[in-house]
Amino acid sequence: RTKEPGSVGEPLYIDVRTALDEAIVDDLTPFKELPLVVGGRYGLGSKEFNPPMAKSVFDNLKAKKPKNHFTVGINDDVTMTSLEPDLSFDLEGENFRGMFYGLGADGTVGANKNSIKIIGENTDNYAQGYFVYDSKKAGAITVSHVRFGKELIRKPYLIRSAQFVACHNFSFLEKYDMVDKLIEGGTFLLNSPYSADETWDHLPIEVQKQIIDKKAKFYVLDAIALAKKLGLGARINMIMQTAFFFISGILPEDEAIKAIKDAIVKTYGAKGEKVVAMNHSAVDGATAAVKQLSYPDKVTSTVHRPPIVPKHAPAFVQNVTAEIIAGRGDNLPVSAFPVDGTYPTATTQFEKRNIAVDIPEWDKDTCIQCNICSIVCPHAAIRPKAYEKKHLKDAPKDFLYTEAKTKQFEGLYYSLQVAPEDCTGCVLCVNACPAYAKDADGNKTDRKAINMTPQVPIREREAKNWDFFINALPETDTSLFNVETVKGSQFVRPLFEFSGACAGCGETAYVKLMTQLVGDRALCGNATGCSSIYGGNLPTTPYCQRADGLGPAWSNSLFEDNAEFGMGMRLTVDKLNQYALELVQELVPEMYDDLAKADQ
Repeated sequence: RTKEPGSVGEPLYIDVRTALDEAIVDDLTPFKELPLVVGGRYGLGSKEFNPPMAKSVFDNLKAKKPKNHFTVGINDDVTMTSLEPDLSFDLEGENFRGMFYGLGADGTVGANKNSIKIIGENTDNYAQGYFVYDSKKAGAITVSHVRFGKELIRKPYLIRSAQFVACHNFSFLEKYDMVDKLIEGGTFLLNSPYSADETWDHLPIEVQKQIIDKKAKFYVLDAIALAKKLGLGARINMIMQTAFFFISGILPEDEAIKAIKDAIVKTYGAKGEKVVAMNHSAVDGATAAVKQLSYPDKVTSTVHRPPIVPKHAPAFVQNVTAEIIAGRGDNLPVSAFPVDGTYPTATTQFEKRNIAVDIPEWDKDTCIQCNICSIVCPHAAIRPKAYEKKHLKDAPKDFLYTEAKTKQFEGLYYSLQVAPEDCTGCVLCVNACPAYAKDADGNKTDRKAINMTPQVPIREREAKNWDFFINALPETDTSLFNVETVKGSQFVRPLFEFSGACAGCGETAYVKLMTQLVGDRALCGNATGCSSIYGGNLPTTPYCQRADGLGPAWSNSLFEDNAEFGMGMRLTVDKLNQYALELVQELVPEMYDDLAKADQ
């Protein structure tokens, strides 16, 4: 699992060849000539090494002329070293296999760990679990690979085909192929914001076709609505775990419910009786909420799965970034990647993670235009602009605007716009908003200038409004405000946007503000930690540049030397500036007299 460019082979290959060669020379072996020895690499690009790949190595040895210095796991279309795995090769046997797609911090992984303990302790089954996390953690996808079986399980961790697939977030249907992992006749469980009668019509055409072709048993429930009702917020883990046991029948229903409730006491007992009681209620409510959906034998949807990134995205984002976002990055050929390792910036704007259940909605009549909501937003997903009325000529019919307040904006109009597919629903903006609506008697109500509302019904409308806000409205005239104020700073376009930080992150609002104040000349020496993950993660990058191409220079030092690293960046810039001036001085005698004198 190593790569040694420029050498005659990798270390193990060289060791074996050398040992055999010396043994033959010293007559220490029955071999009269060197036997066939080939070597290769696996695990490049963090690829798995699974049975089909291992089989391809042995199949290579059977060839008339085996390939030497091969690679397995990657599609090398540049140096042509890769071996083709036989994907039909399957060692699964009779194990029960389940895959659970969850949202980071929704409790899915914890619930599956509990399921493994419950089944391991209450049945004679062996259990195996492996959990794939996105480096973005909260708010990103997690995939739990779980096996149960009567025999000792010694299988590759990642499951390629499963009897049970659960999707814990409805928006995943737009980005990820999950039903294709099901075996024919398998079970698909979907957490849906729609009722059982409505869900089928809201599925993309591609998903409906997969369900029909797989002859899948299809179950739905609205775990989010139930969790809200019980006071659990976004923690849907106990509801979905109960639904899994209820549907799969791995344990008798009564036995499963008792085991889950006992596990709840063990897991949450230290947090108090109230928390335990809420989770017990979630278990009881889940069995009633699960509905099996009968579906037609042909596709009825009129909605296609949307493209992973917008059609106006750059070619690299369309061809490479989008494939990584969709979870198909392992299939990209070597030729797709940049030869120098550089990646374009400002790509988070194309990702559209669409993970918020509720998003803020602006009440323009209550708003005092203080921009506090914008400055506290960790993801740059709520932004203000002040502009002339003429720019509203082609505004969507539902686009909100009002007359701008304060003297310097006299005669202008003001809009506060939310990015519905980039917002994470963290509620910080609503909590920070100081403006309350008043009733007919002039008394303060619970409503504010921005209020959380379900995202699904307004997503399409607000996506159009956001597109108009960003692309059609000009940036606010910088001569009209003081950038060193809360209100003024938020009229500057942030050069750090839609990062993969956890919803409500306490750090990124400061990073965003830094780019608004000094982003066109910022040099960032980033120590490794959360800030390097949300700052320089792939597939998308939140740092960006203005229309004139100026923006932050960012690099990650990996180790704990970012102060020295940052100072090195500063000294480099100073030295380059000094060198440029020295070159100009050298050129002075060669310049026209009037230009040289003007310089002096």
